[in-house]
Amino acid sequence: MRLWPMPDAATLSLPTRRDEAWRYADMDALARIGAPALDQWESISVLAGETWHHSMVVGSDTPELHRFRVTLGEGARAELFVTNAGQDFARVEVEVALGRGAHFEFGGVTIGGGNAVREFVTKTVHAEPEATSNQTVRSVHWGAGTGNFLGEIKVARDAQKTDAAQDFKALLLEAGASANAVPQLEIFADDVKCAHGATVGQLDEDARYYMAARGLSPDTAQHLLVQAFLGDAFVELEDETKREELLNAALKALEGASL
Repeated sequence: MRLWPMPDAATLSLPTRRDEAWRYADMDALARIGAPALDQWESISVLAGETWHHSMVVGSDTPELHRFRVTLGEGARAELFVTNAGQDFARVEVEVALGRGAHFEFGGVTIGGGNAVREFVTKTVHAEPEATSNQTVRSVHWGAGTGNFLGEIKVARDAQKTDAAQDFKALLLEAGASANAVPQLEIFADDVKCAHGATVGQLDEDARYYMAARGLSPDTAQHLLVQAFLGDAFVELEDETKREELLNAALKALEGASL
């Protein structure tokens, strides 16, 4: 079944800020990527009972756009984990359609300074009963950096026993940084559990004081606190090597912060 019709390449055009999914994007960087990139999706079909795992580090000095369309069969599972530390506009977008009893797990980190926009955009469609999804995003920014998470969850009328959750938390290490979270829930079933949370704040000064009182330097204390904060995004990643790779990429970006 074809869930997403593909547009004619001749009709492709760049989105505007009126399009909710592109509300906080870097439109100048998007123009450098070009409209044809909007038609470049990686399609993944996960058969009933099977599992798809993918982890990636996004982080270059040119604009990047990565788009995935994932279809999950009955009882299938998809796991996507990403560190987004781009030095220019970097967007990772995923659209998921879940079959009966399927599960989607997403863990993502956006981190960096400068004036780059780093974002995750997800669309999760619960079309059949008993499917579950969980999305955990952590964002750390400084300078004039921006971290975005736009997460849309759709629950169809027949998708009873759906259990869907989103959790976004951001740390802003300098006053000029920003974070935006736009959770959207569209629910037509009545026997569901859907939850989302979004918080934006600064490092816990009491925790920093506690660590300083035990002889840790400010830089070391900050490093450890941010590491613990970011680790939440990758808790469900069982492959320890990949988990360390994603976390180390995020912490390497943190080394560029002159705070």
